[in-house]
Amino acid sequence: MSMATRTDTQTPAPHVADTHDLIRVYGARENNLKDVSIEIPKRRLTVFTGVSGSGKSSLVFSTIAAESQRLINETYSAFVQGFMPTLSRPEVDVLDGLTTAIVVDQERMGPNPRSTVGTVTDANAMLRILFSRLGRPHIGSPQAFSFNVASVTGAGAVKFERGGKTVKERREFSITGGMCPRCEGLGRTSDIDLSQLYDDSKSLNEGALTIPGYSVDGWYGRIFSGSGFFDPDKPIRDFTRTELDDLLYKEPTKIKVDNINLTYEGLIPRIQKSMLSKDKEALQPHVRAFVERAVKFTTCPECGGTRLSEAARSSKIKGISIADACAMQISDLAAWIRDLDEPSVAPLLATLRQLLDSFVEIGLGYLSLDRASGTLSGGEAQRVKMIRHLGSSLTDVTYVFDEPTTGLHPHDIQRMNDLLLRLRDKGNTVLVVEHKPEMIAIADHVVDLGPGAGTAGGTVCFEGTVEGLRASGTVTGRHFDDRAALKETVRTPTGTLEIRGATANNLRDVDVDIPLGVLVVVTGVAGSGKSSLIHGSVPAGAGVVSVDQGGIRGSRRSNPATYTGLLDPIRKAFAKANGVKPALFSANSEGACPTCNGAGVIYTDLAMMAGVSTTCEECEGKRFQAAVLEHKLGGRDISEVLAMPVSEAQEFFGSGEARTPAARAILDRLADVGLGYLTLGQPLTTLSGGERQRLKLATHMADKGGVYVLDEPTAGLHLADVEQLLGLLDRLVDSGKSVIVIEHHQAVMAHADWIIDLGPGAGHDGGRIVFEGTPADLVAARSTLTGEHLAAYVGA
Repeated sequence: MSMATRTDTQTPAPHVADTHDLIRVYGARENNLKDVSIEIPKRRLTVFTGVSGSGKSSLVFSTIAAESQRLINETYSAFVQGFMPTLSRPEVDVLDGLTTAIVVDQERMGPNPRSTVGTVTDANAMLRILFSRLGRPHIGSPQAFSFNVASVTGAGAVKFERGGKTVKERREFSITGGMCPRCEGLGRTSDIDLSQLYDDSKSLNEGALTIPGYSVDGWYGRIFSGSGFFDPDKPIRDFTRTELDDLLYKEPTKIKVDNINLTYEGLIPRIQKSMLSKDKEALQPHVRAFVERAVKFTTCPECGGTRLSEAARSSKIKGISIADACAMQISDLAAWIRDLDEPSVAPLLATLRQLLDSFVEIGLGYLSLDRASGTLSGGEAQRVKMIRHLGSSLTDVTYVFDEPTTGLHPHDIQRMNDLLLRLRDKGNTVLVVEHKPEMIAIADHVVDLGPGAGTAGGTVCFEGTVEGLRASGTVTGRHFDDRAALKETVRTPTGTLEIRGATANNLRDVDVDIPLGVLVVVTGVAGSGKSSLIHGSVPAGAGVVSVDQGGIRGSRRSNPATYTGLLDPIRKAFAKANGVKPALFSANSEGACPTCNGAGVIYTDLAMMAGVSTTCEECEGKRFQAAVLEHKLGGRDISEVLAMPVSEAQEFFGSGEARTPAARAILDRLADVGLGYLTLGQPLTTLSGGERQRLKLATHMADKGGVYVLDEPTAGLHLADVEQLLGLLDRLVDSGKSVIVIEHHQAVMAHADWIIDLGPGAGHDGGRIVFEGTPADLVAARSTLTGEHLAAYVGA
């Protein structure tokens, strides 16, 4: 009895299951990581900091998240794994204590023209059920309101057993879909200029077809010439009406060409399937140029761009159709749904309200559900993905975020912080890669990588609390409390760029004079109309160089040398020094290693198991034939040059035997934008978002333009690098250029000569100019949200 009493008064020993409260990483060597070993606390908010290229993404995404997802994939059957992406094990000795990782990154949403904000968040699915239940007149099931379901009717004989006999009966069926029959649910129609498809003075065998990929000797050329529907030696202008109809519009028909069974289809339907059904930006450059030349897109006259059939638009709830609901600003739609009181669908309404309120809370209340998902910026896409996880019942999950503050005004960053803390407080581990001090300040644990970028990074410089980071001597610690001061004197404009009556998207008939010859910063909360004003209203004609946030399209064969055009002068210099042709020095052309085709690695698809990539044994990853590597320039072969960082290549091509002024000029621009640490041959697929935008900026700096338009150039930049960017912007302005920057970073605002602030809110609450003047006047007035935050930032 006394034993029992004594036991009760003692503190029970912790359960062994509660001891696993750390994620342990030992010996991580992915990309530039140098044998990194750290322990990350679970159920806490950990922020990873460090200069761009220091190894943050390599540690968080390529090591921790990648291994977690690989282990989860291995729990599926071999059959299911055959349909999943194949992931190889990261370069790390030990990874212990992992939980399920959900990665919320900044990859743009797929450019599928049928995908909208409503379809990717399931808001449309709920609205369709709501209208199928409450809409009057009642027109059918939820699919009658879907712009991706076509209406179909049909009839035929069906066989079935009845009373031991086989009975045949005629049955009819019909599916009522909501797709507009004219535009097939795309909201736009395309008119094709036939004169851009062929030269009617020539015959097919003379190369009449001018569509990319339709040459006489090509596959399509052979199908058209050998189809037998028309004479391939007769000029197209002499075709009969039937022959021309067969050439342009014929439905898919089985034919035989050279004893091979093929399907023939007219030019128009074939082009619509292969080119027009894809997003224009995802097409290859020469195909995109053809589409822009040959096709004119107009809003569908039948559905007015709503994508929905007349029947779907006729069914209404309180005078609102589903097309009206999807076109509303989400904050207004949330208010409309809140006013609906219908007990029969109460649970659905509650879920829909919660989803729409999440949009507003996360700062996306200005979007509409019919907005094409491919048009969202990287930051908007990331927040849309985040909405799916806010109401999730999952706990003990690792959420991984890649700079969630991208594209957010300081006013919105506080809301984002609250959301991340809420995810943590549900018992989840939250890992964030971030540069903004406002977000680093809320961390429970900070891991600072560095000290430099590329080969100069890859080590843990500090691990601990935010206060500890402030006191540490690391680059992040030293710059953590940096504040750019307001300029004492601002430059005088040399002229003005007049914008009159701008009405793009949410702009309210805006008139503004943008001063030229100075640094102009356009500010305002996300969705206030900044991009609409600058990208939509500044004439993109002569002299305007626009560097936006669009991703760089490039395969793993593309690298900074190929993207910037740097490889051309380098190949010519090698060819001239060795008396051979330049094509030998391209890993995508004659000089490629025959074993790996110039990729440097061999990808082995193991069908049901994870595929692996192994360094090519023939060229040892150098990508070139051995004979090519015997040709030297300045004592280095082409593979050694591609392995150089930009800073080393500057010296190499700047003097001596390898002196190449054309190459040096491009390298200087890369160093100017802070990419001196990148190696010339690093695949573009491994670059971060900030690195890609600065690579684009370096490429455009050679353009002969007088006005530079930059869209958030600080995205992905460390506090220490922002200083360098401000220096670059100053140099551009001092050289006689006009620089217009769309930006949320307060250091850039403080450094501006002139600020144009849009607002006061987002969506239809914005679209007006709320302030024009110098940063000092904005701080003194404090009349806008931007003014209040900038005043707090500079300590005024």
